[in-house]
Amino acid sequence: MENKAAIKDIAKLFLKLGIIGFGGPAAHIAMMQDEVVSKRKWLTEQHFLDLIGATNLIPGPNSTEMAIHIGYEKGGWKGLIVAGLCFILPAVFITGFFAWGYKQYGQLPEVQPFVYGIKPAIIAIILGAIFPLAKKSLKSTELILIGITVLAGSLLHFSEIYLMFGAGFFALLLAYLRDKEQKNLSSFLPLTFIPISNTTLISATNANLFWIFLKIGAILYGSGYVLFAFLDTELVATGLLTRHQLIDAIAVGQFTPGPVFSSVTFIGYQINGLTGAIVSTIAIFLPSFVFVALLNPIVKKMRNSKLFSAFLDAVNVASVAIILAICFDMGKETITDWRTISIAILSIATAFGYQKINSAVIVLGGSLMGYLLTLL
Repeated sequence: MENKAAIKDIAKLFLKLGIIGFGGPAAHIAMMQDEVVSKRKWLTEQHFLDLIGATNLIPGPNSTEMAIHIGYEKGGWKGLIVAGLCFILPAVFITGFFAWGYKQYGQLPEVQPFVYGIKPAIIAIILGAIFPLAKKSLKSTELILIGITVLAGSLLHFSEIYLMFGAGFFALLLAYLRDKEQKNLSSFLPLTFIPISNTTLISATNANLFWIFLKIGAILYGSGYVLFAFLDTELVATGLLTRHQLIDAIAVGQFTPGPVFSSVTFIGYQINGLTGAIVSTIAIFLPSFVFVALLNPIVKKMRNSKLFSAFLDAVNVASVAIILAICFDMGKETITDWRTISIAILSIATAFGYQKINSAVIVLGGSLMGYLLTLL
C-alpha cells in the first residue's frame, strides 16, 4: 500500500481542485489523475483506474467519490473527510453566493463569454489525462473489444450503469469459464441499489428537504443531467420549485467549479433560505462518504482475486470508454465555430506537449481566450 500523506497536503490539494475544477466529473477526474498519479506519485495508474471503476459501481457524484477514495487511501478516516469536504465546499460557497444574489435580484450575472472558452479547454484536459489511463487499461484484445462495445453503447446513450455492470459481468463470466476451478461466486455482491419510489412533499420543511436529497444521493447513477431529471420529478412536479428556477440551478452548476451536485445548495436556498441550503447540501453528499468507506476495502480484495480482478479490469475499460463518449458529446456541443476550434487545438497541443503544466493554467487560458475572441 502507498505511504500516507500529511492531512494538510490532502487538504491543500483538494481545496485547489475544488476551486479550479471546472467542466464536470470527467474533467475533475482528469485533474486528479494529473495531480495524484503524474505529479505526486501518490497512487499508481492501476490503483487510480481501480478507484475510478469502483466509483462507477456505486450511486453518487463520481468525482466527489474519487476525492473521498484518494483521501481515504492517503490519510485514513481523517483523509476521507478532509478530501471530501475540501473538494465540495468551494463549490458550495460559490453556489451559495449565487443563490443569495439570485434570491435578492432574480437573475444570474453574465458569465457566458468566460464559459465559452472554458469548455473546449476542459475537453483538452480530459483527453490529456485519459490517454495514459486508456493505454494502461487496454491490457488484452478482449478488453479492447469490451472498450469499443461500451464506447459505441455510450455514444448511443445507453445507460451508464448497464454498460458498466454489463462489461464487468461479461468479463467475470469469461474468467469463470476459463478457470472452472474457481466456482465460488457467493462472495460477490453487486453494488446496486433499488430506487425508492417518489414521495410527494406536502411542505418545504427542512426534514422533507433532507429526506428527498438523501434519497437522491443514495440512488442516483449517471451524470449531473440525471440529477436534474430527478429534481424535476421531485421538486417541480410537486410545486416546490419552478422549472425556470431549476434551469437557472443547472446553469449555476455548469459555470461554477467543483461537483455539479452543488446545484442542490442553490435549490435548497431558493426553497428554504440558508437552513434549506445547508440541509440539502449535507443530505445529497452524505451517502457518498458512507458508500466509499464501505467500498474501499472491497476494491483491494477484488484486485487480489483472479475472478474479480477480471471484473474490475472490464469496469475500468468501460469507465474510460464512457469518459471518451462524454468528451465526444461535449465536443459536439461546444466546438462549433472557428473560435472554439482554435481554443480546443491550442489547449490540446498544450495538454499533450507540456504534460507537467497545471490544468488550471489551461482552464484559465481557455477562459481568457474565450472572452477575448468573443470581442472580435
